Amino acid sequence: MTDEHRALVERLFEAFNRRDADAIAALCHEDMEFFAITAEAVGRPDPYIGPAGLHDYLEDVAGVWEELLITPQRVRDAGERILVEGRVYLRGREFGIRDMPAAWIWEVRDGLFARGEVFVDPGEATRRFDPEPSRLG
Repeated sequence: MTDEHRALVERLFEAFNRRDADAIAALCHEDMEFFAITAEAVGRPDPYIGPAGLHDYLEDVAGVWEELLITPQRVRDAGERILVEGRVYLRGREFGIRDMPAAWIWEVRDGLFARGEVFVDPGEATRRFDPEPSRLG
């Protein structure tokens, strides 16, 4: 794990927990794609793209969740890909309170986030991050 990637993840998660759209956008490429679970909750079929998409995402989060906090616990990288495993705390009128594991796979380009995907099943994220099983022999 590079210190640069760890610091980038920490800055992104802190900015998200503050809902600081400008700080989030500053960490992302102009054409960044973000595939979030919240999109499903609001019926959005497409990823959030670029600064306008990130703004829409934060609006969707505010509309669905009264509170949403993300906490990274483990961070691994493989070149320009980063796997973050952690927890999500959610509170909303329709969904109640949830505290659950989650994972994120990020792709970094030129020191900025270029693509991100959220997983409610950390095992699925790990399988996607490490697609080939270990071979003993």
